[in-house]
Amino acid sequence: MARRSRRSIRSELNAWPGYVDALSTLLMVIIFVLLVFVLGQAFLSVTLNKRQQALDQLEREVAKLGQMLSLEKSHTTSLQGEVASLHKAHDADVATATSLTAQLNQQTSERDSAQAHATALDDQVAQLRAQLAAISTALEVTENEVHDRDQKISNLGMQLNVALAKKVEQLQQYRSEFFGRLRSVMQDHKGVQIVGDRFVFQSEVLFPVGSAELSPEGAAEIKVLAKTLRQVAAQIPSDVPWILRVDGHADRQPIHTAFPSNWELSSARAITVVKLLIAEGIDPHHLAATGFSDYQPLDHGTSPEALARNRRIEFRLTDR
Repeated sequence: MARRSRRSIRSELNAWPGYVDALSTLLMVIIFVLLVFVLGQAFLSVTLNKRQQALDQLEREVAKLGQMLSLEKSHTTSLQGEVASLHKAHDADVATATSLTAQLNQQTSERDSAQAHATALDDQVAQLRAQLAAISTALEVTENEVHDRDQKISNLGMQLNVALAKKVEQLQQYRSEFFGRLRSVMQDHKGVQIVGDRFVFQSEVLFPVGSAELSPEGAAEIKVLAKTLRQVAAQIPSDVPWILRVDGHADRQPIHTAFPSNWELSSARAITVVKLLIAEGIDPHHLAATGFSDYQPLDHGTSPEALARNRRIEFRLTDR
């Protein structure tokens, strides 16, 4: 028993170093594994740290890129706005250019038209200058003719004046003869007188009051005058322009007859006398009837005698 015990102890003691060796080996393996793990962990930590730094760097770069992208977006938006403004400005410039082009075309057309008009005017000016030159030449030629004509006209005027003076002198002679004969025939007739170069009949001698119809006595007086005038007219040459003027005059008293005023009454009496002279054979080309109403009085008084003097028929032998 004791041997077995000792054998057992001895056996046990002989196995323990093996266990120790095994444990040592295992421990070394574990330590190696731990060392490898620690080294791997350290390497991994370094690697992770580097990666983290790289990630941080990347994040910083991403943030920087984000800022740059934001700036670029803002810049792009600004550029887009500028581009839109430039497009609008371009469109406005295009419209302005189109308008200016149209204006230029219109002005070019107007210029061409003005040039054509100016050319036509130049041609007209040249024609006018040619005409003026021709007229100047003609004027130079006709100045002498005009001078000669003026001289002839002056001479003819002098001759005409002389001829007229002769005619007037002749007419004066016949007037004197006419009035002389009338004076000799009617010198005893009441209401008939000579005033200057006029032979005057008072109206009451020829007409009833307010009437333009000759009384029988008045018609007889006019017939005597017509006979004397026919005798004198037969002696007057045909080229003497004589005329017997019959002037009717009234006073300034208002009338209450068929005539509206003294104008109508004085004119109607003169016309009545002229008609009778024509009926007695006096050429109407040598007669004229005029009415003066009451605006040529012989007497400015208001007495019945003054008014009677102003109511009259005057005969005047004169030239036309």
